Order: sequence, then structure tokens, then C-alpha cells
Amino acid sequence: MTMQTILGAGGAIGIDLAKELLAYTDKIRLVSRNPVKVNAGDELFPADLTNAESIDEAVKGSEVVYLVVGFPYDIKVWRKVWPQVMNDVIAACKKHNAKLVFFDNVYMYDRDSLGYMTEETSIRPTSKKGEIRRQIAQTLQEETASGELTALIARSADFLGLTNSVPVEMVYKNLAKGKKAQWLANANKVHQYTFVPDAAKATAMLGNTPDVWNQVWHLPTDHSRLTGKDWITLFAKAMNVEPKFTVVPNWMLGIIGLFVPIMRELKEMNYQNDRDYVFDSSKFEERFDFTPTQPEDAVKYVVEKLNESAS
Repeated sequence: MTMQTILGAGGAIGIDLAKELLAYTDKIRLVSRNPVKVNAGDELFPADLTNAESIDEAVKGSEVVYLVVGFPYDIKVWRKVWPQVMNDVIAACKKHNAKLVFFDNVYMYDRDSLGYMTEETSIRPTSKKGEIRRQIAQTLQEETASGELTALIARSADFLGLTNSVPVEMVYKNLAKGKKAQWLANANKVHQYTFVPDAAKATAMLGNTPDVWNQVWHLPTDHSRLTGKDWITLFAKAMNVEPKFTVVPNWMLGIIGLFVPIMRELKEMNYQNDRDYVFDSSKFEERFDFTPTQPEDAVKYVVEKLNESAS
């Protein structure tokens, strides 16, 4: 069995990814500031991923490294840490002859192309965070093009999962308190979400398949063209409540952001909610004969898990 290492093991993807990797190896190293075992045999490796020496030690002995870390949603933090972390991870993987799987998002895509995104969608970021994502993805791809590194990009749409999920924060949590659900910008626009367990399973599959490297892969995402209103209806049905909601307009994010910093950070990305957001994962689905989880089933799963943790 070969060592597979998760950098950012405690985040939204890391926990499910650790479960999925058991299908391929029993040597799984979980790396974060305070790692917690997911599987009985996991190796825990406390490390500061903003420190090059820590990254080097964490990568040593690994055959495959998964970079799935999530830093605070703050442009100042992203500018400071993301380029350096990417450079340090690449250097460590090259030094120790490890393959790298980078878990990415769609922030660098041209906003005018969100209505139908594929792996070939043009790169034209129009936000500060998007520019950072463009920069680090380009750094990785330049290394693979040079032949110095074996790597791939596993790219996800917005999450539908237990954490770091806008539908959970704005729909589930409000409905659970007896309040109206909230939606950003326009509830009549299509917005597809990647179900986190599907994303984790697919990421593990990519990391353990010989012929998929040095490419970009969209992670499996159901093709149903549900609007914000449709998602709210699914959550309300699963929670057995009325699907009442309000829409938060873009201008209001600016005001709320004066008091709630995360909303200020969301404002520049809100263009993703005022137009259709369609994420095509046909390349992955056809290569692996993979059918993404249906939205109704995904929502039921999320609601059941959140209800269990609340009780």
C-alpha cells in the first residue's frame, strides 16, 4: 500500500476524501493544524501549511498528495498565503516524487461563460479572488507542462454539503429557526451545486487512476437545471416546512458587509448568483461511468445529517 496524504484534512472535502481513500490504501496521512482521525488507521500529522518546512515534512514518503485546504475567506489572507503555499507544495512534491491533486473552484472562469462551464471555458477572472485562483492554477499547469511535476486539477462548482455551503447557511439554517430562507441576487436563475460526497469520491478516483494526470477535471455534478427557488423548495420539503424566502440584493450585501465581514467578501463574487450557473461534468462522468447524486437525494442527505448533529 502507498501513502496518500491530504493537506487540509479537516475541511469540507478532506473528511469525506479520507473515507473514500480507504478503497485504495490503508496508509492515509491527515495534515492540518489539529488533525482528527477519520479512519482507525489514519496517520495524524499536525502542521502549519503556511510553513514550507512543515509542507516538506508532510509530503515526504507520499505517492499522492491532495491539496484541499481552505483558507479564511478573506482576500488579504488569500493574497498572502495561496501563491506561497502552492509554490511550497509543488516544490515538496517535486523533491519527493509525489503526484499532486489540486482541488479547485470556478472563480477564474469568465463571468460571461457561467451559463455553461466546461474544462475548456475561458479563463478571465473579474474578481480579486478569481485572480488569485487563476494565478495558482497557472503555476501548477506550467509545472506540469514542463514535465517537472505530475498533477491534475479537480474542479468543483459551489458546494452542497454540511459545511462551506451557501444553501445550508442561507436556506437550511434560516428554515430551521422558523425564519424565511434567503437567496442571493436572483432566485429565478439556474445554479448547480456539486454534492460534497460525490466530489470526494471523484477526487479519490482521479488520484488513483493512471491515465488522468496533467489535465483539468470537472467533478461530477447533477445536470438538473434547478433555480434558487427550486433548491429552497427541496430543502423545505425535506424539512417539512413552507418554502418561504426572501432575496438579498447585491446592494444589501455592501451594507451588511459593514457589520458582517464575510458578506463583504461575498459581494465581489455575487455575479455568480445573478445569472445562470451551469457546470458540465460530462468528461468525468463518461470516463468513469459515474452518475451524480440527484438533487432531491443530496438535499435529503444534508438535512438528515444536519438534523442528527443538532439533536
